Amino acid sequence: MNQHLNTSHLPTISLEELNAAAGLLTRIDRKYLLPLASAQEVVDSLSGQARVLRIGEDRRFAYASTYFDTTGLDCYLLTARKRRRRFKVRTRSYLDSGICFLEVKTRGPRGATVKERIPYAPDNADRLTPDGRAFVADCLIRSGTCPTARAQEIAAALAPVLGTSYERSTMHLPHAQARMTVDTGLVWTALGPAAAASASADDLVIIETKNPATPSPADRLLWAGGHRPAKISKYATGMALLHPQLPANKWHRVLGHELASSRHDHNDAVAYAA
Repeated sequence: MNQHLNTSHLPTISLEELNAAAGLLTRIDRKYLLPLASAQEVVDSLSGQARVLRIGEDRRFAYASTYFDTTGLDCYLLTARKRRRRFKVRTRSYLDSGICFLEVKTRGPRGATVKERIPYAPDNADRLTPDGRAFVADCLIRSGTCPTARAQEIAAALAPVLGTSYERSTMHLPHAQARMTVDTGLVWTALGPAAAASASADDLVIIETKNPATPSPADRLLWAGGHRPAKISKYATGMALLHPQLPANKWHRVLGHELASSRHDHNDAVAYAA
């Protein structure tokens, strides 16, 4: 199955230009889960309004992430239960360039997501080094997510629980001061002792729009096509798919409809208590 998005008809933008434009935005993010064919229609309809990121000769880029959590799944459960002091820890690898970052996401004022990251050795992408754990603890303390002793306890307990891989195309809509990413070929893989479960989004893709206060042309095209923002998190949705005993009411609709047939290779997945 061809899972690639075609952006050959769009003019291009460099990474430097994109970063300069994106740095000026106060953004509202929306995510959509839809078939690749529908996403292609949206991209085709943005001709004349969008530019696609190109680095060298490439217009789509391979990503891989490893997500870390405690034995008690603090990261997952805080999100599932909509706690304000939730957080997320992952490495993100840009496979085409060989660059890797360790990233920590926390909640800022008025529910804004705050992401902090440091360069990380690609060879360590699937594990946390002592320096990496110290960075995580520092982020949790400075953000007010938890007090010092608890932050250090969490950082010491983190272990890899989920891997993701996908390809991403990034578009800039300069007149709307907006961006749109399209992730294709998404695969989730359980990590940890005896983990053997995996899931894929098959021909579904995730579109994420990043806009100022007003919806972008991409959002309006999606709405006109009957697509509405979806509650989906690559980490939390993947964990819920691979470990159905976990509480997942927050993602009930997307798990029961769009991703109902996505889970594969159920054998010997790590069992987590709800």
